[in-house]
Amino acid sequence: MFRFAGWTVPALAFVAAVGAQAAPLDKLDVQLTLATPVVQGDADVAVDVAITNTSGHAVKVLKWQLPSSGLQGQLFRITKEDGSPARYVGPLIKRAKPQPADYVTIEAGATLNYQVELAGTYELGNGRHTIEYLSRGRIGREAVIASAMPTYLWTSGRTAKAARNALEEAAIHTQAATITYTGSCTTSEKSTLSTAVSNATTYATESYNYLAGISASTARYKKWFGTYSSSRKSTVKTHYANEVTAFTTKTLTLDCSCSDTDTYAYVYPDSPYKIYLCGAFWDAPATGTDSKAGTLVHEMSHFTVVAGTDDWAYGQTAAASLAVSSPTKAIDNADSHEYFSENNPFLN
Repeated sequence: MFRFAGWTVPALAFVAAVGAQAAPLDKLDVQLTLATPVVQGDADVAVDVAITNTSGHAVKVLKWQLPSSGLQGQLFRITKEDGSPARYVGPLIKRAKPQPADYVTIEAGATLNYQVELAGTYELGNGRHTIEYLSRGRIGREAVIASAMPTYLWTSGRTAKAARNALEEAAIHTQAATITYTGSCTTSEKSTLSTAVSNATTYATESYNYLAGISASTARYKKWFGTYSSSRKSTVKTHYANEVTAFTTKTLTLDCSCSDTDTYAYVYPDSPYKIYLCGAFWDAPATGTDSKAGTLVHEMSHFTVVAGTDDWAYGQTAAASLAVSSPTKAIDNADSHEYFSENNPFLN
């Protein structure tokens, strides 16, 4: 997932005070259609997406909530006939605070049309698949974008093959922790990254120890993960245990080739343990809110073998709201893990 830059700590007390009186969120209608609902062999699977503003006023949405020719987030939920999800293997991104150019205005009654190829970013097997469109990556009160009705795909004769480019693969190592660098990292950048890994390891270790030491709700837990339950806490504790193991016993590959200024970093969830660092990462503080160390905690949580988190919400405000509205999604949200670890402002 991509991690974006520039989040600030808002006046949360004010937000909480007015939240109950806030107007309902705008909802955009999404229609999904498949030109070829029955696909044989390893052919591409293209889905047409029509997003319509059915309200009586213009609506602004974030660009990353909309599809594109190359998916940059898990915007679709694809369920196989046995009820299990089709694995998403595309990039997961931590994004920066959005700027005006990051919004798209959809006029009242207007429809945006996209065609998205799914086979390259989802591992599709054989049989019936249920395809839905989800609204992810919100940071506040942007419109909800979701399909009211799913569409269905039938596949047969597909072979078991990797859905991503082999060049993006990173082998899983078990030897003593080391860091390798790709993407022409400078000497200064390598030094910075080494410190960031050390700080991220400290964050993950402290988070694990904190969770191991509580058996009831605390201000810190509730803030980022919502209503306490022993099972959810156990899940998050396991996530941090896996992060500690990854940071201390695996070979990390850190890539400096991305220069996008509105992105902190991204990973491919099924390619541990390679993290691509982008422009916003280098401007972030070493520790604290939206820091270099926190970014690594965020990205590490995305790897399927670590925690397999998603990007349900970006930024402290949206992550705190997610903890209230859906603790289940909060424990699956990468920014929630980051902000719990950064613990800034400090909570006991």
